[in-house]
Amino acid sequence: MPRWRPTRTLVASIGVAAVAWAWFGVGLFRHIPPAVGWGMLMFAVPIAILASWRAGAAGRTFWRYVSIGMVGLGLASVSAARDYFSGEQPGQHIGGVTATFYVTALMLMLFGLLRIPGAQRSRIEWTRFGLDVATMVVTVTTFSWYLILPRWESWTGGSAAGAASVVVIATAAVIGMLAFVKVSFTGTGPIDRRALYILALTGAVGAGGGAMAPLLAERPYLNTGHVLLPTTCMLVCLAADRQMRASRAGVPAPRPLSRRPSVMPYTAVLATGALLLTGAASGTGELLAVAAGSFVVTLLVAARQVIALRDNVRLLDDLDARQRELAHQAGHDSLTGLANRNVLVAEITGALADGSPDVTVALLDLDDFKEINDDLGHPVGDALLAAVGERVTARLPAGCLVARLGGDEYALLLRGDHTAMVAAIAADLRRPVRADGHELVVEASIGLAPAHPGDTADELLRRADVAMYEAKSQGKGRQVVYDERMDHRTAEQSRVAADLRSALDTDQLHLLYQPIVMLPGGELFGVEALVRWMHPERGPIGPGLFIPAAERTGLIVPLGAWILEEACRQAARWQHELGDAAPRTVTVNVSARQLREAGFAGEVDAVLRRTGLPAHVLTVEVTETAVFDGGTALDELKAIAALGVKIALDDFGTGHSSLGLLRTCPADILKVDKSFVDDVTEGGEPAVIVAALLTICDGMRLRAVAEGVETAEQAAELHRLGYRYAQGYHYARPMAAEAIAAYRPAHSAQRVAA
Repeated sequence: MPRWRPTRTLVASIGVAAVAWAWFGVGLFRHIPPAVGWGMLMFAVPIAILASWRAGAAGRTFWRYVSIGMVGLGLASVSAARDYFSGEQPGQHIGGVTATFYVTALMLMLFGLLRIPGAQRSRIEWTRFGLDVATMVVTVTTFSWYLILPRWESWTGGSAAGAASVVVIATAAVIGMLAFVKVSFTGTGPIDRRALYILALTGAVGAGGGAMAPLLAERPYLNTGHVLLPTTCMLVCLAADRQMRASRAGVPAPRPLSRRPSVMPYTAVLATGALLLTGAASGTGELLAVAAGSFVVTLLVAARQVIALRDNVRLLDDLDARQRELAHQAGHDSLTGLANRNVLVAEITGALADGSPDVTVALLDLDDFKEINDDLGHPVGDALLAAVGERVTARLPAGCLVARLGGDEYALLLRGDHTAMVAAIAADLRRPVRADGHELVVEASIGLAPAHPGDTADELLRRADVAMYEAKSQGKGRQVVYDERMDHRTAEQSRVAADLRSALDTDQLHLLYQPIVMLPGGELFGVEALVRWMHPERGPIGPGLFIPAAERTGLIVPLGAWILEEACRQAARWQHELGDAAPRTVTVNVSARQLREAGFAGEVDAVLRRTGLPAHVLTVEVTETAVFDGGTALDELKAIAALGVKIALDDFGTGHSSLGLLRTCPADILKVDKSFVDDVTEGGEPAVIVAALLTICDGMRLRAVAEGVETAEQAAELHRLGYRYAQGYHYARPMAAEAIAAYRPAHSAQRVAA
């Protein structure tokens, strides 16, 4: 609500009312010209007409009725002045025409009041309201009959003019009462509640001031209208000013019907009982005793009813509190207190409908949350989820929203510069988060989807989800903005994943084996199993396409299980058929997703038992990033090593590259990444790194295998540096299992030529 500031209209209205009261006060002590008092009305009424008409903008037609009603009051005051100066109606009396103007003006205001759209009420509420009004009507009628009828003749002077004056006063009182009833029960719709209360005072002023008219019988030059009408006009201007200020603040929220028991019927009962006692006091003793008993019984019943109503109100308040709690639970996550998907979709839809600029939806997924849950327990995981929700919420400005979609996935509705906000959130999450007594450092993969014209909430969430998975595929702690090309990749991966499910059941997959050789001669030492897919319609599909799709959909688990079983079965067959010429080790790649499956070591043991392969022949190859953070993956790897299976770290030097990992991970073999081998012949940093890795392996009794050897020069330099095992196209491409038995090192002398 804007602050109150006196406008020129308001100042003029207050000024006219003040002058009118001052002039009237002078008239109470000395004779004054009556024309001045009547002249004040010619200024007060037009000001009120103008103020109320202005308040009627934006469809508030009630104020137009008030404005027209003020015109009627102005005409009534002109007619009253004519009655006075013509001598037709002496003193405070008014003629029939004047009374008609007054009543018509007041009825117009009443009609406008009743047309204000109010809140919808139930049938029982209307019934209760009708009974309360009927109680008041009967009470007022009873009092009127008892008090007014015997005095009617003296009040009206036996004239029609006197009766007309009483009717006008009664009409003003009724309008004031109805205004309060209307506001209290049905509400005010677009009309400001306090503005109507101020208007209701005009009825009270008119009725109360008119009732004082007989006191001016000795001063015929004065008329109550000289001050009542300017005061009424001032109140109309105050109410209109309040309405215009409220309109600038927006449409008021509807107020619910109060459950507090209405005091109106009980007040009426008490008043009627008191009247009964007063009337019975002049009668016999028996009548007074009966009246007193009836009054006391009524009082006791009313007290009991009030207590019962208060209990009902308390029960209803408790029910409302429970309903609010259930409504909050329906729209919020029980663990974090954040909004849920329903609220998020509604907020996004609202932001898009409002045309808000720079709307962006982000999906945030915690990296490695499953490991935290598995290693530290669900209470710690739950505490972490709540702490992350609080930290993200604290970072967002007003107008943004955080929701939890489930698991470790959050959704954000952002407005404004999303780049700065997301960067700040990511930086905040890298600071230690305290969760159930643990200091945890977490990272999050974040996908962002900026809104465009015509977008929907579901579409933005879908795009953010696509971008988030793209971020995860690039590594931990990444932020990726959606691009249309991602949809093509996602669609292709979805199609590949669907076909891969069928491929697992229809023998479309097969294994090839790439030799791992000994330097310098290139003799066969072992093989690495590599999966290949021959699609019946699309032909060969590369692992660079279907492995990411399998990891994203979880198919990597059954796919990895099939590879492990098939490779072990083939290795056992070589052991049986080739004897000492069989590969001494068979390497199988295992994904991080497989290692996170509790009981994976038990599955490896079961495969070895089923196939009859000695454990020392199998090598499980994992990437350093799969076990860098420890947790379930490292525990499973240690259990596998305890079976006697060899452990190889793949692509060492390209990920986290922590030397501490070599102490915690039960590694037997370190595979040096191809990116270092490519430039080993050129000297410089690559050669230094390759040499340093070999030194580390020698010191920690690890077998070093150089990957991606493609030229004789690379092979010679690696041998010169001290490497004794290598793998790459220079020696052999991946081949079928049948070709392994026939493998012989070709031109070995050329391969190691210096």
